[in-house]
Amino acid sequence: MPGILVVAEHSNGRFRRVSLEVLTKARELKGALGGPLAAVVAGSGVADAAGELGQYGAETVYVADHEALGSGVAAGHVDVVAGLQATHDFSAILIGATALGKDLAAALAVRLGAGLNGDSTELTAAGAGLRARRPVFGGQNLVDAEWTGGPAIALVRPNSFKPEPNGGSASVESVTPELGPVASAVKVTGRKPAEEGKISLEEASIIVSGGRGLGAPENFSYVEALAKELGAAVGASRAAVDAGWYPHPSQVGQTGKTVSPNLYIACGISGAIQHKVGMQTSDVIVAVNKDEEAPIFGFADFGVVGDLFEILPKLTELVAARKAG
Repeated sequence: MPGILVVAEHSNGRFRRVSLEVLTKARELKGALGGPLAAVVAGSGVADAAGELGQYGAETVYVADHEALGSGVAAGHVDVVAGLQATHDFSAILIGATALGKDLAAALAVRLGAGLNGDSTELTAAGAGLRARRPVFGGQNLVDAEWTGGPAIALVRPNSFKPEPNGGSASVESVTPELGPVASAVKVTGRKPAEEGKISLEEASIIVSGGRGLGAPENFSYVEALAKELGAAVGASRAAVDAGWYPHPSQVGQTGKTVSPNLYIACGISGAIQHKVGMQTSDVIVAVNKDEEAPIFGFADFGVVGDLFEILPKLTELVAARKAG
């Protein structure tokens, strides 16, 4: 039976944004691919949240609520999704490219003998099937790939689409997971919480990023000061990360994280294609660079040509003054 199944990841009391993005895109694809649009959420204590997925297009939500599924280990989730596929024979399975999602997709592809397209940034209908677009060669090129058989398993890069509720509703069905031995063989013995007060790049509405134009690692203090006043997350270009100036988890770009904030401020970043593909869907892009020929000015909404060591402190001061009154 044709149809789309979206794996919705639930963490810390809410659904991951990428799951809602994928559901929104699946809603768009449903008409062309045919069949129902369903979602599955697996975890511990997730039943009460399942109805929210109807607001993003899911017609049916399958809930596998089991203590063994709350650890964040992919094995049990593979059992759940494979079980649903055996029963419903979906033509496409869409999964957000989170840490859990990547493990799940790879193991699921092996279990089902199915094709997997990773790092997808666009999904379109191709006849009665699915076509995925993804960057290759460090973001220098884009390729379109189609599946020769089903189910088509696609990993979708976070922030590739906008999550848009449509006010719909879904029927919720409880499923009893048949968990294999691997699901209980691996146990999480501890968790280290993220740095308190630190804003996640993927979830941030404002991001201030720094690049090689800062000249030295200590000059990221200019970026951090502005970010603090704006309530923003701090990002970095690959060049800055490769130079050891800022930690890799803050890297924005093809080999880092894809972000889509309301406001993205790029400080001393030239705007190479590898960086562009990671932030080009931002609502408003502001570039600060002393080189008026920098590629980033070709796609930024606002550009400031000048010395960032003069501009950033002044901008930080103005933001603080505006906040004060």
